[in-house]
Amino acid sequence: MLARPTLLSHSSWRSLVAGLCVALLSTQAQAKDILVITDSQHPVPATSSVRVIELDQPTRIKGELGAHLPADPTRSTAVVQQRLKDGGNALQARLGAAYQDVVDAWSLGITTIPAVVVDQRYVVYGEPDVAKAVALIEAHQRTQP
Repeated sequence: MLARPTLLSHSSWRSLVAGLCVALLSTQAQAKDILVITDSQHPVPATSSVRVIELDQPTRIKGELGAHLPADPTRSTAVVQQRLKDGGNALQARLGAAYQDVVDAWSLGITTIPAVVVDQRYVVYGEPDVAKAVALIEAHQRTQP
C-alpha cells in the first residue's frame, strides 16, 4: 500500500527545511578533521572526536623507561630491556604513535603551540579553546569566496 502524500502548510514547510539545514550543517561541522597540537605543559581540553598530539609524548615515554634506574650501566640496561619486554606490543604501539604524531605535526609546519588545525589546511595558534579556534576558522572561511 502506498502512503498518501501529505500537504504541509507554508510555516510547516519552512520549519522542515530549516531543521534539515541545521542537521546538514551540524553534520558538516562535525565532519571536519580537527587536530590539536600541544604538549603536556599546555593542555588543551578536547572531545573524543578531536585528535590531540602532545609533542613531548616520546620524551615522557622514554622517561618512564628510564625512571629509577640503578647506577650500574649493565644493570640499568637490563632493567630497560625488561621494561621494553614487559611493555610488549602496547608499548611499541605507544612509542610508534608518539613519534608518528611528532612527524605529522612537523609535516604540517606547526611552529607554535597550542595549535588547532582544521582539515589540515587552517590553523589557529595560541587558542587553547578548540571551539573558539574552530569558530575563528569558520568565520574566516565565510569571508572567502
